[in-house]
Amino acid sequence: MERKLRTLATLSANHFSAQLDAVVLRTGRHTERIRIEHPQAAAVLPFVDPNHILMVRQWRYAIARETLEIPAGKADPGESLETCAVRELHEETGYEAARLCSLFRYYPAIGYSNELIEIFAASGLLRRHQAQDEDEISRIEVICLDDVQDLIHRGVIQDGKTVIGVSLFDSKRKRGEIPTDFFA
Repeated sequence: MERKLRTLATLSANHFSAQLDAVVLRTGRHTERIRIEHPQAAAVLPFVDPNHILMVRQWRYAIARETLEIPAGKADPGESLETCAVRELHEETGYEAARLCSLFRYYPAIGYSNELIEIFAASGLLRRHQAQDEDEISRIEVICLDDVQDLIHRGVIQDGKTVIGVSLFDSKRKRGEIPTDFFA
């Protein structure tokens, strides 16, 4: 167990805060730890049909390039992750889903952040309008699930939530853990 001695520095922004703490390890050695307080988030693997999903192209500042990934975003204060998933799908793609199925919850950066992401699969998609998130999303694409797997294996898709969502859905489908009426 590590024990915090004091906070050395703090940074606060709109959606997160970070602190650098001096800590003492269980061995008695002193060191520093960074902790990022981050809102929970939801991601959606949206199926147009049993073999095709919607994906978004999005510029990611931290890695200075555009990525291909599943729709996702931070939960608003007091918003459930299921509601967040529905909202993000609608904002980023213009689609609503008739069915939503939780696949997995995970901590993407467990070494320094408390962010929790829940990944959902969605089906029964109906387009309601053009995507609203023009600041973030440059393009929406429909991609064959087999092609997504290939893009992951080739290293074209490196986004963690996308890799996890696609892999877990495939695994759960093979194990019979996806509801039988998911694609009805």
